[in-house]
Amino acid sequence: MSPRTLHAVAFISLLAATSVFAQDYPTKAITMVMPFSAGGPGDSLARILGQAMTTTLKQQVIIENTAGAGGTIGSGKVAKSNPDGYTLLFTHISHATNPALYRKISYDTLKDFEPVGLVVELPSTVVANKKFPPNDFKELVAYLKANKDKVTYSHAGLGSAAHLCGLLLQQAIQTNVTTVPYKGTAPAMTDLLGGQVDFMCDQVPNTLQNIKAGKLKVYGVTSTKRIPQLPDVPTLQEAGLPNFELNIWYGLYAPKGTPKPVIDKLAAALQEVVKDPKVKARFADLGAIPVSPDRAQPEVLRAHVKAEIDKWGPIIKQAGAYAD
Repeated sequence: MSPRTLHAVAFISLLAATSVFAQDYPTKAITMVMPFSAGGPGDSLARILGQAMTTTLKQQVIIENTAGAGGTIGSGKVAKSNPDGYTLLFTHISHATNPALYRKISYDTLKDFEPVGLVVELPSTVVANKKFPPNDFKELVAYLKANKDKVTYSHAGLGSAAHLCGLLLQQAIQTNVTTVPYKGTAPAMTDLLGGQVDFMCDQVPNTLQNIKAGKLKVYGVTSTKRIPQLPDVPTLQEAGLPNFELNIWYGLYAPKGTPKPVIDKLAAALQEVVKDPKVKARFADLGAIPVSPDRAQPEVLRAHVKAEIDKWGPIIKQAGAYAD
């Protein structure tokens, strides 16, 4: 048998083996890495998604929190894992912003992962402690411009949703204030409530309870439409900031080289999840909006990540927000 024939036979055998593997997949538990700490919005969303995909795939999906360095540690772990569909990554917008935020990361965002699909989008709210003088968004902008050297903005750390929202907001109003980074949302929120810092912009699950309890002033939501949880709160576009939109999106990924039939099976399972009324209701309780099934697809997420890298790179560079 000639070398060319042997190569062809080997290739056909590989395709057959991959096809059989994909038909049987999954035959054991799947680990979904959440590269942020337990208890946060991403973790809550991951657990909802994991439970739903456990039902759809008929195998347990286990959530593993591997936090640190803005999500890069957990993401790097998945990038280096066996591409067999049994280790997945569920992460947010930081997947697209980390290449600009960190000078050195152990993976290539675009080359080292197989996208499965977008999952949910989560708007943020602009909030302040009760003693902060501005009472609406128009007053807030005027106050920031007049007192930019005195005002403090808190966020949960480099690459956090609050950090990114702050960068985009300051760029939009063309005013920079003093930012105060914390190690996590909880200490940032504690100091905001206590008046040690002035204002913040963070994901709805992190602010909703305190807004409803009257412990925070709220100036607007970052989505293009008002959200059901806060129907009386205007969007920032309504409040006077044209074209401003920020949704903290979450996507599902597998390591590069995961067989396409496996990715297709995962994507099909994800599409079932995002249209399930019970799952949608659980996401809604957190203020999250599941994407439509046509967006829960590999190529949609691939294009979205690329577009977000292109969008955020210049913003981060202009702000000089880097970490070694």
